[in-house]
Amino acid sequence: MSLKSAEKTGTNEVTVKLSIDAQTFADATVKAYNKVKKNIAVPGFRKGKAPKAFIEKYYGEGVFYDDALEIAFPDVYEAAIEEAGLDTVDNPFDFDIESIGKDGVELTCKVTVKPEVEIGEYKGLKAEKEAVTVTAEDVENELKKKQEDNARIVDVDDRAVADGDIATINYEGFKDGVPFEGGKAEDYDLTIGSGQFIPGFEEQIIGHAIGEEFDINVTFPEEYGAEDLAGQAVVFKIKVNGIKVKELPALDDEFAKDVSEFETLDELKADIEKNLTEERQKAADKAFESKLLDMVTESVKGEIPDCMIEKAIDNMINDMDYRLRMQGLDFKTYLKYIGMDEKSVRDTYREQAEKDVKLMLAIEKIVALENLEATAEEIEEHYQKFADAYGMKVEDIKGMVSEKTVTGDITSKKAIDLIVENAKATKPRKTAAKKTTKKAAEKKEEATEEEKEEAPAEDAE
Repeated sequence: MSLKSAEKTGTNEVTVKLSIDAQTFADATVKAYNKVKKNIAVPGFRKGKAPKAFIEKYYGEGVFYDDALEIAFPDVYEAAIEEAGLDTVDNPFDFDIESIGKDGVELTCKVTVKPEVEIGEYKGLKAEKEAVTVTAEDVENELKKKQEDNARIVDVDDRAVADGDIATINYEGFKDGVPFEGGKAEDYDLTIGSGQFIPGFEEQIIGHAIGEEFDINVTFPEEYGAEDLAGQAVVFKIKVNGIKVKELPALDDEFAKDVSEFETLDELKADIEKNLTEERQKAADKAFESKLLDMVTESVKGEIPDCMIEKAIDNMINDMDYRLRMQGLDFKTYLKYIGMDEKSVRDTYREQAEKDVKLMLAIEKIVALENLEATAEEIEEHYQKFADAYGMKVEDIKGMVSEKTVTGDITSKKAIDLIVENAKATKPRKTAAKKTTKKAAEKKEEATEEEKEEAPAEDAE
């Protein structure tokens, strides 16, 4: 038995006394010897060939003790923690080796354990929930998207550029007769009226035919991103290389057959309405659930070990790093781009990390209070879902994901379902409509113009 005692010595802290028996430690010293002997030189022997007893005699009996302790400790520690029934949340610390030798090892260490928390009411909660509606206009908008997705782009050569056309142009910008950086492009497809370029640019292309070369005069906005161009009058030399228009298919039964499995447009509309309703219902349900979980989280009382929050932040950063690597970046490179250091990023995540940890503890508390369990059938179904999702065999998944983890997922879901099923949804409170004053309208118009001012920097940089 490795565990000698486990005594609570602080909030979320337990001091564990354990022992490593003589035989276990002796076996560990042999492993340590085999691990490092190739690097040890002893007079009278070739390097790496000295017997264990000669090395111990030459360098001292304890020459392998540190390595042997490192080898033996993990298994002994895990056994002691399991025997003590402790739910640890971090690595042990503050080691004190009371004795170490041929008779084995006696040592103490401290561990941080999961905190005991109190939670408020989790049944009978009330939260606002949006009513789900899908209008005829919503369906028409979705149809228009499908119509746009299936549009044909065709060339036009018998007229000049008109509003709404896609004009293929060459352009180059000049300030005081000198070309400026980023102000040149060839065969650029510009949709006239899209507001993609600075005000006045697109309008001056209207009326020009293919092959025409001409100048347009524009002034960059005062608050333009590039300081050397902000508020400056410039000239763009333009050449129209081509004109294209987008032809939208007719919204009829033939369209429905082409873009879906349905025979009629009415059937397609009904399916769009059904899908929109389901999507919005899921979103409303998720938002309702989030509000309830926030209430439960806010009710948590207890001292949360900082190491739990730090680990939650680690997980967030690891997740970010993974997503960045999928895009060809890494976390350190990303930090350089955004001009932040890791500490600053960790600080921004801290509040959410603490919230996540509190929610986890609250859910675990509810699981315990309600005696929620996972059946063998539910566990197998969960493994099967994993296997189906990743195209793997169930047995392979079981080798990667512990049953404890699966059980925790199942019981946590049951706890969340219990909270939602026992909650009451209320109608959102109506807010008084604000009067649109002339000043407010002007500000809105200014904001819209500012949004338009950003695009030319990309296309005229």
